[in-house]
Amino acid sequence: MTNIPNAEQNQRLVLVTGPSGAGRSTAIKVLEDVGFETIDNLPLGLVSRLFSGPPLERPLALGLDTRNRDFSASALLDLMHALRAHAPELLYLDCSPAVLQRRYSETRRRHPLAPAESVTVGIEREQELLAPIRASAHVLIDTSDLNVHGLRDTLEHQFAPRGGKFLAVTLTSFSYKRGVPLGADMVQDCRFLQNPYWDPSLRAFDGRDQAVAEFVAKDERFEEFFDRLRGLISFLLPAYRAEGKAHLNIALGCTGGQHRSVFVTEKLAQALAQAGWQVSIRHRELDRREGRSASVQKAAGSKEAKA
Repeated sequence: MTNIPNAEQNQRLVLVTGPSGAGRSTAIKVLEDVGFETIDNLPLGLVSRLFSGPPLERPLALGLDTRNRDFSASALLDLMHALRAHAPELLYLDCSPAVLQRRYSETRRRHPLAPAESVTVGIEREQELLAPIRASAHVLIDTSDLNVHGLRDTLEHQFAPRGGKFLAVTLTSFSYKRGVPLGADMVQDCRFLQNPYWDPSLRAFDGRDQAVAEFVAKDERFEEFFDRLRGLISFLLPAYRAEGKAHLNIALGCTGGQHRSVFVTEKLAQALAQAGWQVSIRHRELDRREGRSASVQKAAGSKEAKA
């Protein structure tokens, strides 16, 4: 068994694994964004070298991939036992076989555990390999129904550092027709502002376009509204951080989630970032529309290629 020195108990260690295509690489990027030192695709045999020197100042996240030559369920479980003084957390990103197969079909990639066989064979082989690891996971996140933004939100809630030193802010624009986003901590209605949708020349654009931004900003109520909104949030953020909250999701909605809420979200994100806050943006309806457009274009390209 690998001999690993004792840990500094205040350093967090997260081991990230799961089936190929379930979101491990995305998880590693998110953990890096919230303050972890991250290493992806690290062979299990090299992990002990990370602990031969002085303790790291930041929490550590290691991405462990089934493609590595020394990867096995027993080897990973043995590693966790050897790391027990570091209180490792095993984060397992799971996903249904049907969704994994769809993701591989969309990217046209071969499965790493079945390069000369069907994707289905590779998925089945990998799930069998990972079954004992999945059963030992401390945190299990099923990404079957999550996009990149949903996974980010889930991971930030779970792993962003506590103790009042870090607060990640997510601003989400949305359409009231599709409901308020799940997990929103604060909701602001922007439907009282003049609506660019009723201007035929602006209807096809969104709140990121200059013409739409100028249209909304000309509303005589906008300046006072935005100053009050920014002031309220600027007042609340330090209080939430002092309370130990690690992530705050602020949702801004309008009728279609395309014009007013998008513009307010962009402008508020810029103001908060300039004030030194770490801010990420999600435009729920635009992401959904652009993702659907990309899928349509991909399907059209496939038909043209076959023709």
